[in-house]
Amino acid sequence: MSSTHEIERHPLRPFLPTNAELLMLGSFPPPKERWCMEFFYPNPQNDMWRIMGHIFFGDKTHFEVPSTKAGKKVFNREEIISFCEEKGIAIFDTAQAVMRLQGNAADEHLEIVEPTDIAALLQQIPLCHDICCTGGKAAQTLAETLHCVLPKVGDSIETSFAGRTIRFWRMPSSSRAYPLSLDKKAAAYRRMFETIGLL
Repeated sequence: MSSTHEIERHPLRPFLPTNAELLMLGSFPPPKERWCMEFFYPNPQNDMWRIMGHIFFGDKTHFEVPSTKAGKKVFNREEIISFCEEKGIAIFDTAQAVMRLQGNAADEHLEIVEPTDIAALLQQIPLCHDICCTGGKAAQTLAETLHCVLPKVGDSIETSFAGRTIRFWRMPSSSRAYPLSLDKKAAAYRRMFETIGLL
């Protein structure tokens, strides 16, 4: 079996602040060589933290800091963690283990070997009643876990899972490969945060 088809386990622990009201789920982190920090959405080419900066601070560069490498932009891990703790945002992914069929993080090239135990995550965040998926594969995987229909992009549905009512949001992917402007992605996320009451 080639190296690109080896089973890869999730490199990060779930980020689960006890006050979390929202659980954000992606599919799986990119290969380590694309990381600029040890946290979720670590690829500088992924716009998640720019979307958050745009929504909450009116500045898409709010969480960026220059690195020591020729002005390359990286994300401020400590500030991001503090922000998520303050707002009550938990983060993990829908897969605990995957095979990368093409050696990258593209959803269509990820084969999920072990889905995440979502019920176990929810046990640790008792205030959480909203789950947001930040990409197509994550949303499809969660719909299978929750045994519910897949919401349209930008919309939500309500379902029962693990002894509580869950509102399942399907958000546009923060990957630049997803063909939507940052402003339009931010507008969809803003609507979700306003509905939940975190904005």
